[in-house]
Amino acid sequence: MDLISFFFGVSGNVTSLMIFLSPIGTFLKVVKNKSTEKYDSLPYVCALLSSCLWTYYGIKKPDGLLVATVNGFGILIETVYVALFLLFAPTKMKAKTMAMVAILDVGFPVAAILITRLTLQEEAQINTLGFLCAGLNIITYGSPLAAMGRVVTTKSAEYLPFSLSFSICINGAIWTIYAILVHDYFIGVSNGSGFVLGAAQLVLYYMYPSKHKVGALEEKGQHEPLILPSEQEVDCNNQV
Repeated sequence: MDLISFFFGVSGNVTSLMIFLSPIGTFLKVVKNKSTEKYDSLPYVCALLSSCLWTYYGIKKPDGLLVATVNGFGILIETVYVALFLLFAPTKMKAKTMAMVAILDVGFPVAAILITRLTLQEEAQINTLGFLCAGLNIITYGSPLAAMGRVVTTKSAEYLPFSLSFSICINGAIWTIYAILVHDYFIGVSNGSGFVLGAAQLVLYYMYPSKHKVGALEEKGQHEPLILPSEQEVDCNNQV
């Protein structure tokens, strides 16, 4: 790894850490109210799965240290978020969260690791893990499409937090450049899609400015869940 790729890898770590920490405002509210209210645990369960797979990918891949380190931190922070759901969620959401954790954060990673290790050669293991990680990233990056559609329909970016959209765009751009420099197409494709969607959100934010003050909008955005399986807003939480 040369100095330039190392620089972009470290920069990607910094921007990824910022995105990992972006839901802190939400969880401060959860702890204060001792309730997760209507927030959904799915984005955090999926983010934990993504961090687990990317960490293992970074460990297996030569020169994958920077990928492993940032996602190792992601495992820690997302585990805290999920644990807070298990502590403060209503009974129904708590049971749902426990089931998702068992299937997605324990069963799926263990199965993926065991199957690839037992059936594939080293290079094939890395490629299979890369496909899994990239696919999950693309799905996660695509989750804001519902929020983007809502912006176009309402002609207002009220539910599209500028700070998060900007962070997603920059993070995607940095990791895409890193991927080009180190010839990692899995990181490149997944984060290239993140850059495109993040840029599209910024364009919408410019075309349809919020009817409220930007400062109030960003404060609201900190308390929005990261993806929307139901009526909640869709943002993003995949970071590499």
